[in-house]
Amino acid sequence: MSAVPGALAAYRPALRPRVLLSDPLLDGAATVHLIKDAETGNSFKVGAKEHFLIARMDGERSLAEIGEAYAGEYGRRLGDAHWQRLLALLGAKGLLAGAPEPKPAPTSAPPEKRTERRTLLRGSLPLVADADATTARLHRVFGFLLAPAALVPLLALVLAMEAVVVARSGELLLAVRGLVTNPVLLTGTAILLWVSTALHELAHGVVARHHGGRVAEIGLRWRLPAVIMYCTVDDYLYLGTRRHRIATAAAGAVMNLVFLLPFCALWLFAPLDDATREAFAALLLLGSVQAFTMLVPLPPLDGYKIACQLAGATGLAASAGGYLRLALRRSPEAAAYPRRARIAYPAYASATALVLATAVAVVVAGVHHLLTA
Repeated sequence: MSAVPGALAAYRPALRPRVLLSDPLLDGAATVHLIKDAETGNSFKVGAKEHFLIARMDGERSLAEIGEAYAGEYGRRLGDAHWQRLLALLGAKGLLAGAPEPKPAPTSAPPEKRTERRTLLRGSLPLVADADATTARLHRVFGFLLAPAALVPLLALVLAMEAVVVARSGELLLAVRGLVTNPVLLTGTAILLWVSTALHELAHGVVARHHGGRVAEIGLRWRLPAVIMYCTVDDYLYLGTRRHRIATAAAGAVMNLVFLLPFCALWLFAPLDDATREAFAALLLLGSVQAFTMLVPLPPLDGYKIACQLAGATGLAASAGGYLRLALRRSPEAAAYPRRARIAYPAYASATALVLATAVAVVVAGVHHLLTA
């Protein structure tokens, strides 16, 4: 017996090539998949069962074949009305080949796609006409650094540098204190740190491109007095594997540390005058703090994106907070969460608390060293 009655049984639906499907993600107590139209930016969530059906709409399989697979997986057959509702939804959103093109929905478009009123105090400005082409050119020039033969030695040098930073942190702290009294070197160090943040953003784009991603925009964003570059990876959540997404999120912090390597070498081995040596020492500490701050697992930092990928979740902070409130009240609703959520949410909360406690301890120790030095 066909799993799909009537004329729909022979229909072979196909998603448009621009439609992106995410891996399963925890969302509170539910498991969802994200579906995005890469052209319009529109996206929405569906459950695991809907995703099972949509992911098989490749133009090769008929609804009867998809229905048979669904019945084998979930033990029930879908009626004609269910198929009609699903096809109508996908058609209305323009996700099926042959369906009318939808209008972009401003409410679901990425923030960078929305029109933002620029003022003197806040705004953003795209810097290149085609961010994806610009990133592709950067990848052609620097992509070789992502090969293991180049990346492994670079990471080894970064680890060695950070070992030096930790071992000589007292000296570096005093250099930071001295830097504050020298406006010229302080300005130069601030400019170098700003350049590091710009390279941080471009690194996200280059690594995303390396893993098949698309960069939507590169520009400047200001919330005075802060002015920073940004690089929007349009399909970050839809990159091929979790490892690729984690690598893309971590790329910025790694770039910050790689940027410091030549300054570390000069500080350690070059015959510098005292003022320049002190400035480089301060840059090493401040740049390292800048990089590791980005890895703190709190939104909207890169560390939070990494934590979301490790947990396989979307909206991890809110979901973890909601679960913990229920668990602390011993609410029966907490027991209804899937086992993966009951492990991931407390683990995220514990890891975040540990990171923040460590950061506070480091700051207190640093302040104490400065006051007693």
